Amino acid sequence: MKFYVLDDLVASVKVLENIIETKNLGEVVGSSTDVEKAIPEILAKEPDIVMVDLLMPKKDGITVVREIRDVNPDISFIMVSQVADKNMIQDAYEAGIEFFITKPNNRIEIEKVINNVIEKRQMAEVLKGIRNVIGDDKVASGGSEQPASSTVSPQEAILTKTRRILGTIGMLGEAGTKDIMSVTEMMINNGESYTSKITLDKYAQSLDSDPKIVKQRIRRAIKKGLTNVASLGVEDYYNDNFSEYANTLFNFEAVRSEMDLIRGKSQYGGSPSIDKFFEGLELLCNEA
Repeated sequence: MKFYVLDDLVASVKVLENIIETKNLGEVVGSSTDVEKAIPEILAKEPDIVMVDLLMPKKDGITVVREIRDVNPDISFIMVSQVADKNMIQDAYEAGIEFFITKPNNRIEIEKVINNVIEKRQMAEVLKGIRNVIGDDKVASGGSEQPASSTVSPQEAILTKTRRILGTIGMLGEAGTKDIMSVTEMMINNGESYTSKITLDKYAQSLDSDPKIVKQRIRRAIKKGLTNVASLGVEDYYNDNFSEYANTLFNFEAVRSEMDLIRGKSQYGGSPSIDKFFEGLELLCNEA
């Protein structure tokens, strides 16, 4: 994969370049701290993935994403920013980014997110090839394809909202997050609500996997979200994302314990509840 890194801070550019190159994730074909210089360079070099900051002088990252995607919609964007405002993050997803990573940079999270985007691009190429073959066969047989509807179904809208929430609290790089998305999709397809042990056992059975292992993966992912939300509360107790998610996706006692751990007031953090998380996620995603 070819990468381009855009951030107004030189240090941030160097960190991202280092992660990409030392982990052999791809080739950095360009980087810049000047947004007006970067846009024509990105369009000329046509990288596969652009790592972009949100708040920059002259032009913000959301505007950059929109301008580039208007010309080349095949480029994938990963936004890395210290911004925690839920409306701005939602605007970024609507502009077309794949993932939103909250600073300070966590190398493991960044590596996992990049690998997820690479995997998604590779899968898209495979599906494109399959569609081309099917299309050629239909042409050869005199058939015709009906144009696909651009209308987003309620099911797709819920999955998009789920993904946005998980991205907002920094969980997208976790292995268990894929399980959470798959469980959500399974419930939507079956017209079911979350029912504690039954739902997860049914999902584990569909994978032919041990339910305990599946739950461990999910619990680790939720713990990551718990830590990130608690960190928001330590920095700013009135942060919008902290206010919305601390008592919806998690037991607030667990959040408070995690905050005490971060502050050094305790040796023990909070314990995530899988049931509470799924129930809260379902509530948030079904809100109008």
